[in-house]
Amino acid sequence: MALKCGIVGLPNVGKSTLFNALTSAKALAANYPFATKDPNVGVITVPDPRLDKLAELVNPQKVQPTTVDIVDIAGLIKGASKGEGLGNQFLGNIREVDAIVHVVRCFEDDNVVHVDGSVDPVRDKMIIDTELILKDIETVEKRADRVRKIAKSGDKSAQKVVAVADALLAHLESEKPARSFETEEEGEQLIKEMMLLTAKPILYVCNVDEDSILDGNALTKAFQEDVKDEDAGVILISAGIEADIAELESKEERMEFLEDMGLSEPGVNKVIRAAYDLLKLITYFTAGEKEVRAWTIRNGTKAPGAAGVIHTDFEKGFIRAEVIKYADYVEYGSESAAREAGKLGVEGKEYVVTDGDVMHFRFNV
Repeated sequence: MALKCGIVGLPNVGKSTLFNALTSAKALAANYPFATKDPNVGVITVPDPRLDKLAELVNPQKVQPTTVDIVDIAGLIKGASKGEGLGNQFLGNIREVDAIVHVVRCFEDDNVVHVDGSVDPVRDKMIIDTELILKDIETVEKRADRVRKIAKSGDKSAQKVVAVADALLAHLESEKPARSFETEEEGEQLIKEMMLLTAKPILYVCNVDEDSILDGNALTKAFQEDVKDEDAGVILISAGIEADIAELESKEERMEFLEDMGLSEPGVNKVIRAAYDLLKLITYFTAGEKEVRAWTIRNGTKAPGAAGVIHTDFEKGFIRAEVIKYADYVEYGSESAAREAGKLGVEGKEYVVTDGDVMHFRFNV
């Protein structure tokens, strides 16, 4: 499932440093605007201790975690919606991702210049919000103008589209993102068709200094207060710490470093899980001697759709799914033991897969 999260933010907020830590890629991270001129794309594994436990029980030849693509998008400046800086490219790159990870700078450092001369995460967020909203207003206006002519002829469907578009325009013009616009299913479909930038789910990452990683600081508190009414997550990360962790070779070294910092896990793990949740994804597993693997699906997917993630033939020729709940698999220690205990369920086409299901598909093509 090729799902993408785009890392966005003003220049010099720590986007590329965070990207490098997330992906172990070596994107250019420099102390000047537009160090990232083209979107760097990396693949990040989703940390899941359940996969490790299944691998321990099955002892397969191969273990394959699930992944999400992460895109480091060039920094934005004021006027991007009108093509300033790398504006058109930046906005086009955002349009292609499924969710946004918005990094804001919440640390002071005279050695790292800020594009606007001072550190203010609330202002920085507003700059990007404004540019995205302005672009969305432009998109909605164009769509409304095209349909308005048809609506004047008495076309009921076109009239509904115009009504939704006008209400959405008023919402955007009040400086509110499309994701907070309340509408019926028809309106949701219209927003989806227009691929509005502010309709995408968002996670805010406050990039802080080492001393602020546990409790935050005045900048993070002001930012959290500003976004408290948004349907969005907020995570504290020190990109510098994450970069240091990524450089360590062994798991033991990384765990010792984290312990010294008073942390239980790398911050990138929190970002990855939050991004996964942001996209409303869940994981199911397949477990056999050749491979134990995690598979990504959207929450609410039925068994045939889940099978189709492995191969389209599995979905086309779906017969049934054999399902063991993760907790039962761990309790009984193997598929055969769970089966003997009556913990293997046989499910049909209407079965909705739940997070953690261990599945085997029967199909015929």
